[in-house]
Amino acid sequence: MAPPRVLPDWRGRRLEAVFEICRELITDAELPTVRKWREAGGKVVGHFQVYFPEELADAAGLLPVKVRGAQIEPRQADSRFGSYLCSILKTSLELALSGRLQLDLFVTHPICDAARNLAAVWGRNVSYPCQILYLPQNANSGYAAPYLAEEYRRLQGEIAAIAGREVTAEELRCSIAVLNENRRLLRELYAVKRERPWLLAVDEAYALMAVGGLVPRWEHNELLAGVLPRLADRPARPQDKLRAVLAGGFCEQPPLELLEIVSRSCYVVEDDLMIGLRWIEEDVPLDGDPWESLAEAYLERSAFSPVQHDLRKPKERMLLEWVRRSRADAAILLAAKMCEPGLEDQVAFCGALEKAGVPYFVSELEENMTSFEHLSMQLETFTENVLFD
Repeated sequence: MAPPRVLPDWRGRRLEAVFEICRELITDAELPTVRKWREAGGKVVGHFQVYFPEELADAAGLLPVKVRGAQIEPRQADSRFGSYLCSILKTSLELALSGRLQLDLFVTHPICDAARNLAAVWGRNVSYPCQILYLPQNANSGYAAPYLAEEYRRLQGEIAAIAGREVTAEELRCSIAVLNENRRLLRELYAVKRERPWLLAVDEAYALMAVGGLVPRWEHNELLAGVLPRLADRPARPQDKLRAVLAGGFCEQPPLELLEIVSRSCYVVEDDLMIGLRWIEEDVPLDGDPWESLAEAYLERSAFSPVQHDLRKPKERMLLEWVRRSRADAAILLAAKMCEPGLEDQVAFCGALEKAGVPYFVSELEENMTSFEHLSMQLETFTENVLFD
């Protein structure tokens, strides 16, 4: 039986209408695509930020769903966590406690001190299993790849128990091929942002990309393949806007309204929004052991973020490489409130940008932000100062 389609019908509709469909899906706390999948009899693996090898779930016929919080009040989850924590932990659990998000397995990662306890807290409040995926802390160790391959095999066994069957190497290779195509299309999307940013505002690109965390990737591939060729026909023309890189969206996501404000003043030509969906930057090889190939790709073919320690990818140098590669005029540095990794990197980024003579704008974000007037005024002043200095 063919897997169900969960996206609303978008074919034949204007691009603006397609973007609006994506916006509604990623901001709807009722998660209609996940609900539709479950109503058709499908099972769901929820995974917390930042990176998760979705191929493991896809190969077993399960829907991998990126759990990234929501713009809701954590009425029940507040009592499960301490006060001084980022809101994404609380709103993610609130989705589960309120019944909006129904899973068969939840997987999280010890990406920071706050998230380290997420699986234990989550597991005490739900009936389904919760697992921790231990990604290598030392990416430079010669043992990192073999260790990670075994960790993937262990987790594959947990997923197989949910699916009620074993997953073969060939099935996993087929899923890797689907995800390779998805990553290729996302690279094409970001190439448009770099080379012709007037054709695609940052909030439009974000909505088109982020919906991939809520639907089967083969269906996301169809959407991207249908939309990308049509971008060249948009009547937009280049404007006198600042070209900027945006850093700080690796875990908690900025509200769409914040991205819309940024797009009024800037062309965002590179960013780390939902970086887990684009973590692997090259095709994963289809020959050999697929679990080993995925492990090698995580370590050797990957992006950078505050939650991975890799001496070969100093974050300050990588950010400056972003600026150079995308021909950016400035950087926008965001950090979620109470996010230790993000705030620590923000300090390092500021020092590197100052030394390199790159203007930068610094701000905090929170998924439940409702007032943007002050931020809009500050950003507009910053961009005017850079453009007309």
